[in-house]
Amino acid sequence: MVDTQLQSRIPAVSLASRESADLRAFKTQGSSGSTMASQLDCEHEEGRTPRRDAKPEAEGKGDCWAARYTLALLGFLGLAVEYSLRVNLSIAIVAMAGTSEVSVATNSSLDICPRYEGDAQIERKLIEGEFDWDEQTQGIMLGSFFYGYTATNFLGGRAAEYLGGRLVFGLGTVISALISLLSPLCARLCKELFIASRVLMGISQGVTIPAFFSLMATWFPPEERAKFGPLIKGGMQVGTVVAMTAGGYLSASSFLGGWPSVFYVFGTVGLAWGIPWFLLVHDRPEHHPSISRAELEYLQANKETVKGAEVVSIPWKAIFTSPPVWACIFIAWGGSFGFQTLLSEIPTYLANIQHFDVKQSGIMSAVPYLCLWLFGVGWGFCVDRLFSAGLLSIVAVRRISTALAHYGPAVALVVMCFVDCNSTLAMIVLCIAVGVCGSAYSGNALTEQDIAPNLAGTLVGITNTISAVMGFVAPSVTGAITQGRQGSLGAWRTVFAVCAANYAVTTTLYLLTVSAEVQSWNKPDGAQEAENENKRKKEEGNSSRNT
Repeated sequence: MVDTQLQSRIPAVSLASRESADLRAFKTQGSSGSTMASQLDCEHEEGRTPRRDAKPEAEGKGDCWAARYTLALLGFLGLAVEYSLRVNLSIAIVAMAGTSEVSVATNSSLDICPRYEGDAQIERKLIEGEFDWDEQTQGIMLGSFFYGYTATNFLGGRAAEYLGGRLVFGLGTVISALISLLSPLCARLCKELFIASRVLMGISQGVTIPAFFSLMATWFPPEERAKFGPLIKGGMQVGTVVAMTAGGYLSASSFLGGWPSVFYVFGTVGLAWGIPWFLLVHDRPEHHPSISRAELEYLQANKETVKGAEVVSIPWKAIFTSPPVWACIFIAWGGSFGFQTLLSEIPTYLANIQHFDVKQSGIMSAVPYLCLWLFGVGWGFCVDRLFSAGLLSIVAVRRISTALAHYGPAVALVVMCFVDCNSTLAMIVLCIAVGVCGSAYSGNALTEQDIAPNLAGTLVGITNTISAVMGFVAPSVTGAITQGRQGSLGAWRTVFAVCAANYAVTTTLYLLTVSAEVQSWNKPDGAQEAENENKRKKEEGNSSRNT
């Protein structure tokens, strides 16, 4: 995330004695002077002598800590909490249901991986689970979150545009944390109640992503999104890494009964996160009580490319006849199918094919997502520098980032079909397949904000609904393919091939239809007509002067 400034405090008397008339004069200037004053104030706080040649910051960055940095930090942590609650079942279910033996029909030396200890082949050690859930039931449980998640994405986006993203995102996250605390009780009562709890968690989290994208469209201009997008959304990967790593240890321990502790720990963290979120975050810059004048002026100067205060009615016909919207739909379909398969099924693959135990499965499942986070942040800074240097346009950044994020995994998954029982090579390829997905946070993940910042919540609600459908379709498809054959190499080759095909086709369609220009239907009712009328009058005036 954004580096925290280290501030050293010096006595007020010393500060007063060092404040020069030049500084006081700067503070009485207009917008540029106020920005410089903010910068000089920061230098006072850090104990440095103010520079007379300090220049106004063009992007409102003169503040030691801008208000939008707080939003970025708490958004990062909030997404980390959400994803830890979302994916903890992927690792806990290995301990809850155990691992299965390969059926006799498929138990051939060419289709399963033997387990070795030193140089000696040993029989596969099965993990004993508390519940008797077969593969198809596990697939339903892993996908049940997305049944609820699908239902509320659009509602969440629209609610954020009316009620504000702060309330919608905050409540959705806190409620899902409460449900997590009740999950072990539900599982032990009956599997149907546990499935229902996952559906309810999906309902509560379904509103959150569109709501946060609406906040991002309000607080971050387009030129900052490629840099801040990976930083903020990196919380998804950090949450995944922490949940899978810690979840493996917790599930294998005796702490709070083993696997139930996975739900208790992350649920408690989610409740604690809600306190600073509601205290420090605000919906709009002009409503923030402590925003600096420099930052406010910077954001107001970009009002044409950030979300306005007025709620825009939904132009349904314009939306669904817009090629950039279809670009978002294509990539939501194919990209999410592949990613959700990897997200939900990597622990099962590592446990049943590569024979990692529950602790190893958690650690190894987390490594690819750590790669994703690190690669995404590094890629974001790289393309930001290229854009700032004038070497890439915004649409070029989106296209290149998206192509790498989706063609890369497609190739890697094809390679996965041939790694067989080489667990080291399997981990390397999985790290590449998942890691390069991080560039999407500078690419297709920002398209809705680019083309319609005023309707970013609504558009993300639509596309995230499609992504959510893939969230339960992908595990169900995997469960059907591997039913009774979770230890079969042939079954997993089929899974990888299907994912690769989805990635390749939908990414090509996205690249052919994407745009980074703000669409005309983004403006409130009447605004576009007024703008066209002003242009017409200006052209008529120019024409009359020429004659």
